[in-house]
Amino acid sequence: MIGATGYAGAELMRILSGHKNASVQHAVSKSFSGQNLSDIYPSFTGRDIPLEQMDIDAVTKDCGIVFTCLPHGTSAEVVPQLLSRGAKVIDLSGDFRYTDAAVYEKWYQRTHNAKHLLSKSVYGMPELYRDRIKDADLIGNPGCYTTSAILAMAPLLKAGLIHPGSIIVDAKSGATGAGRASNTALSFCEMNENVKAYGVGTHRHTSEIEQELSIAAGAPVTLSFTPHLLPVKRGIISTMYATPSNGVTTAQLKDAYAMYENEPFVKVYEDSLPELKHVVGSNNCAIGFVLDARTNRLIVVSCIDNLIKGAAGQAVQNMNIMCGFNESDGLSIYNGKND
Repeated sequence: MIGATGYAGAELMRILSGHKNASVQHAVSKSFSGQNLSDIYPSFTGRDIPLEQMDIDAVTKDCGIVFTCLPHGTSAEVVPQLLSRGAKVIDLSGDFRYTDAAVYEKWYQRTHNAKHLLSKSVYGMPELYRDRIKDADLIGNPGCYTTSAILAMAPLLKAGLIHPGSIIVDAKSGATGAGRASNTALSFCEMNENVKAYGVGTHRHTSEIEQELSIAAGAPVTLSFTPHLLPVKRGIISTMYATPSNGVTTAQLKDAYAMYENEPFVKVYEDSLPELKHVVGSNNCAIGFVLDARTNRLIVVSCIDNLIKGAAGQAVQNMNIMCGFNESDGLSIYNGKND
């Protein structure tokens, strides 16, 4: 685990420490090396997990899978070294989620230093790419906002039930989605009893959602995406609006979402809408919809825990698939079950 002390990294450490088929050999933290993880997160007390500086040779010698929870740009420098030494990598930054380096460079405002690996990387959304994930050496683990939006809208576009150019994504996230670094805008007094939009028209997850929904639609998709910060620690609720194709019925919408019938972590509500409390603490994505005949508009609501299904849980799903484990291993407790 490289980057073990950020919010997503710590959640990964929590899941992996209880995974029956995995053990953490190295927990790397540049900022806290020499300490124990329990010094940073006291909830790990009783589990001695030393934090260390990064040693690429030691990591690749001891580990078959390496999770990289590093800032965008830094992953592109580290991941090639890991792959060249034979490790498989699940990267939680945005560096390996894109098929086109030019799109990444436009939205992230930086040069991509490992363009040659983009054709090798697999977008790590099991519900859409399970067959490719199982044989992959490099996974670009999806973003949190993107997971909630893509899982909700991809079935509708695949089935041709909505107009691709009509999509609006209005999403709201808990403060952990912005990371652990100090930021005045994320302080208690700024966040409490407040909701605000940010990154309007410019948020980098727009491009990731458009990429994957374009693949689902079989044609370019351009959409409006507005993220908001909620005064809660974790969870994402995305409300999406689209114009249905002529004559679309509720039965057809249910048939489209039937692609998730056997998915362990996607729950489609038929007669109600999901809420944050339905998913926080779980690896689930909960989806509900309303077909509004009066306005000829489809409204879809999708909820996830941004640190689990939106990051660490989905990363473990990918690891399980890559290693041939049961996909729910280490995650069933996050699904209201026990292993």
